[in-house]
Amino acid sequence: MSEEVTVGELLELLRARDPEAARQIFDRFARRLVGMARSRLDERMRQKVDAEDVVQSVFRSFFARCAEGQFDFANWDSMWSLLVRLTVWKCCRRVEYFRAIRRDVRRENPVASSEESGWEVLDSDPTPADAALLADTAEEVMRRLGSERKRRIFELSLQGYSVREISAQVGHYERGVERVRSEIKEILRQMLQQNRDSQ
Repeated sequence: MSEEVTVGELLELLRARDPEAARQIFDRFARRLVGMARSRLDERMRQKVDAEDVVQSVFRSFFARCAEGQFDFANWDSMWSLLVRLTVWKCCRRVEYFRAIRRDVRRENPVASSEESGWEVLDSDPTPADAALLADTAEEVMRRLGSERKRRIFELSLQGYSVREISAQVGHYERGVERVRSEIKEILRQMLQQNRDSQ
């Protein structure tokens, strides 16, 4: 049985809400997605947001949308790609939520336990089109940035790190990080303008 047929068959079973098909997909991808989610949440953020909870939320959205017939995958790689996009998006949303001025986790004293996450307040899932747009936009910005350091600054900015935190992680002075972030904003502004002009 080919990979494509296997993926196609599993999708048909998911559309029929077959729990065994869901278990197979969960077993195949969950561990890697949890690791990826953990890498996108700094230590303080992990006191509020559990990577396993993020991945559970990703799979809830994914399976619900599969049951509605919203996805069609050519192979395992295309399924993995969408699951990665959903995970990155959910991590970014949770970081954004907890870094908002009134809730900024950086203003809190560290706690010994992460039992109170509070992330359930935010569970607005992206549509497949939203997830694809986010990934495409990020890929285009990465393509336009001229160096690996700038790409890393962009990646850390998406994860919600401050200028000071990014500076420490990439070994670049804060003013340089701010200049790169201004460059990224200009790239995004140009992309938005190009999109408006083409409509």
